[in-house]
Amino acid sequence: MTTPICDYVTEYALSGKARLHMPGHKGVTLHGLEPFDITEIEGAGYLYSDTGIIAESEQNASILFGTGRTLYSTEGSSLSIKAMLGIAVTSLKKENERPLILACRNSHKAFLDAACLLDLDVEFIMQSTPSPSLCQCFITPNDVRSAIESSPKKPLAVYVTSPDYMGNILDIAGIKAVCKEYGLPLLVDNAHGAYLKFLKKSLHPIDQGADICCDSAHKTLPVYTGGGYLHISGNADERFFDDPKGVMSLFASTSPSYLIMQSLDICNRVLSSEFPTLLETAVSKVKQTRQEIADMGFDTLGKEPMKLTILPRGFGYTGDELAAHLRENDVECEYSDPYSLVLMPSPYTPDKDYERLLYALSLLNRKPPIEGLPLLTPKPIRRMSIREAMLGRAGMVPTGDAVGLICARTAVSCQPSIPIVTAGEEITEQAVRVMREYGVERVAVTI
Repeated sequence: MTTPICDYVTEYALSGKARLHMPGHKGVTLHGLEPFDITEIEGAGYLYSDTGIIAESEQNASILFGTGRTLYSTEGSSLSIKAMLGIAVTSLKKENERPLILACRNSHKAFLDAACLLDLDVEFIMQSTPSPSLCQCFITPNDVRSAIESSPKKPLAVYVTSPDYMGNILDIAGIKAVCKEYGLPLLVDNAHGAYLKFLKKSLHPIDQGADICCDSAHKTLPVYTGGGYLHISGNADERFFDDPKGVMSLFASTSPSYLIMQSLDICNRVLSSEFPTLLETAVSKVKQTRQEIADMGFDTLGKEPMKLTILPRGFGYTGDELAAHLRENDVECEYSDPYSLVLMPSPYTPDKDYERLLYALSLLNRKPPIEGLPLLTPKPIRRMSIREAMLGRAGMVPTGDAVGLICARTAVSCQPSIPIVTAGEEITEQAVRVMREYGVERVAVTI
């Protein structure tokens, strides 16, 4: 597969031309990549244009992912989330009507930022099955149906996160069937699932019926941090194709990284060649490792093929304690909290790293179980719109003094930026208990 961005930049780096343009390093090597770090000079294209070498590379990605259109992001899924909501609003909003989105509670902070910027109303889909983590939301097609039927007005779209941070995959096909029944598009935050397209049987949301979704390429593919995709299904509303790049540019930097774009460009070649075979081998390795972890006596969670989520409290450790132990043995995890630990291998993880992980776990002595499940927030009480709260006057107060006040800035425990309380919601005693559990000591409230 062609790599037009890489080819152009390599030729330019070798040309010896006087670089009387940005950036300031002028190609002088400080850490090695400067000769390939350029800006939008003649011939290099523009990320938010529909023509040129970047558009050509995006078309290659669209073919690989089987989409109606694929756009690059150099600001990860954070940008793509805002863009796909912007596309839905500009395409579907009715005159003089406030748009409403139905969303799962474990929506990323970028979703709520977009709701502020676009002045959206959000109704959260409450799950019928209890969840052991803030990062999970086990919504089913029936949960989505109930949310649609109980909605105060017809929503503009349904928005879900799948896979979630813990490695759970929703029934996207079933949720899409419900959305289709009510004439609603399905938007999916697939930040953790770019690789799902390249399994022996694709589990990618676009192939499961999503109308539009985002992928963080850098999370699971060989791409620099910040590289991402925005995919529009070939079956999506034709209005979604009117000006998606123009909508994306509203939220984006005017200085996109050419290093990130080159990594997305060369990734197309990798995806079209050796990656599926490497992935198949890695899936088997992860499955084997998960079983060995379970055989040691640890509880695991999630069915996502390339994620290992351990629930260590039954073994006598918190997730944070387990993370500290692994770190002492030269293993760095993706995420930990009092209840869980997340590990993210890839097809490029060497066998010795799996061996190091298993050896480090084998050093632990089992202790009495730590009782208790995560404190989860009840159905939120909304007092004002997200935009009104986020853009209004605010002040910081100790979390313990916030009961009964209105949250002004979305309160998250930590990355992956899943909200405990969203802007405009009343802070309840239960919410305060959850914030304390996750170490949130101060919270912004409206004044």
